[in-house]
Amino acid sequence: MQFGLFGGARAKRGGPAGDSQGYSDFIDYVCEAERLGFRSIFLVEHHFTGHAQVSASLTLLSYLAARTRTIRLGTAVVVLPWHNPVLVAEEAATLDLLSGGRLDFGVGKGYRDYEFSGFCVPMEEATERFDEAMAVIRKAWTSAGRFSHHGKRWHFADVIVEPAPAQRPHPPFWLGAGSADSIRRAAREGYNLLLDQIAPTDAIIERVAIFREECAKVGRGYDPMMVGVTRGLQIARSGAERQKALQTRVQVIRNIGTLARGPGAERYADPNFTAEDDDAPLLGTPQEIVARLKRLEEGGVGYVLLVDPAPSPATLADFAREIMPAFSAGRG
Repeated sequence: MQFGLFGGARAKRGGPAGDSQGYSDFIDYVCEAERLGFRSIFLVEHHFTGHAQVSASLTLLSYLAARTRTIRLGTAVVVLPWHNPVLVAEEAATLDLLSGGRLDFGVGKGYRDYEFSGFCVPMEEATERFDEAMAVIRKAWTSAGRFSHHGKRWHFADVIVEPAPAQRPHPPFWLGAGSADSIRRAAREGYNLLLDQIAPTDAIIERVAIFREECAKVGRGYDPMMVGVTRGLQIARSGAERQKALQTRVQVIRNIGTLARGPGAERYADPNFTAEDDDAPLLGTPQEIVARLKRLEEGGVGYVLLVDPAPSPATLADFAREIMPAFSAGRG
């Protein structure tokens, strides 16, 4: 089993350093993760939240490319319906080149209605815009030279995307998915799979099985590193720390539900949620966390992306020292 990180910086408003301190702390956090042997960092992209979530993931990852040497740099995800696909292809290829071929290119359709409203993009057009954007990006990265595209939303005549990405034919594509249909689509269309931090363990194991079975049906070779399972991380060594961690977990779930407001948001926030019955996070003592990871491993999970609600280099160090050694391939 190998481990990466998932999430992003949070800008800290006020004080002499202004917003930059939150980003500076996060960059140090990622650099420490690399030193400790973590495989990757996947950054979110969100807009208009009021919670200071990362909005320019490719920009931040480009800076991290200069500060790191081995850790893979992922987007989770670039929401394609809001972007010009040729510009995205150019920016992502530049990042892949600068990083020496370390980009994991995660893409998605988006799910927060107020973000679509903010960009003046109808949410009901998300799927068709996503599909067309991906068609353009695939063509941009696999064409030998110039190419043209004439679709419903985008028209490009005799253009060439420069630079070419370092990874050939292109960086790995990752897709966030949860439903059986979307997971099967990811397998059929050549995506790796990102699974969320909320789904319980049994659901995660079932989704991994669906992906693996669909890969077999279409003749696609399967590797456990093709599925990244996102899990919250909260190490608690005492009863008091456990209670605090459980309270934090409840708040995390509420925040996710609040930020997902709009049509369909109810699936992200269960009013009957209780943290005590939640087996999704890696919450507890190091021994309890190892046990939860072993259960995932037995269910076919080989790649876990950690979400720390309060990113701390000390927590990473504890995880690397006390939990990673239980997994033979734990260091990336």
